[in-house]
Amino acid sequence: MSSLNGPRQAILVTSSAEVKVMGIQKEKDNIITLAWHMPVSHNPNLYAIALGKQRFSTGIIQKSKCFAVNFMPAELEKEILLCGRKSGISSDKFKLCSFRKVECTTIECPRIKEAIGYLECELVQEIEAGDHIIFIGKVLKSELSEDKKRLFHIKDDIFTTTKR
Repeated sequence: MSSLNGPRQAILVTSSAEVKVMGIQKEKDNIITLAWHMPVSHNPNLYAIALGKQRFSTGIIQKSKCFAVNFMPAELEKEILLCGRKSGISSDKFKLCSFRKVECTTIECPRIKEAIGYLECELVQEIEAGDHIIFIGKVLKSELSEDKKRLFHIKDDIFTTTKR
């Protein structure tokens, strides 16, 4: 299906919650790479992301009821791929990618300082869709700080960028 409906902009979604990891309760910040996302309403301002049911971030978002969408520059392709390949259960993706955390101002969640823009989203609805869950978040804050080339996923490890 990716070949037909792509390319789609690759984003990093950050989330945070106290979860049980290997039998130990701890606060866990996580990052997941996604290409399935879109605005779904202007009034109220809503944004949707789709995550596989088995993903570590799915449980974190279900527990915390919030997430941040980080729009990343194309020059960070290697880091974007890494965040999609590693599980947050056993790794700290912020450290692996040398991303700097910035605490969101409207939700209990970090965002990525290296992002060119972000959305702070409060979860308002979950929709089961086959092997994925669509999370719809009310956008409480958004910002575009830089207009740089963005990364678009075509399929597998194939990407393209915008022309800028």
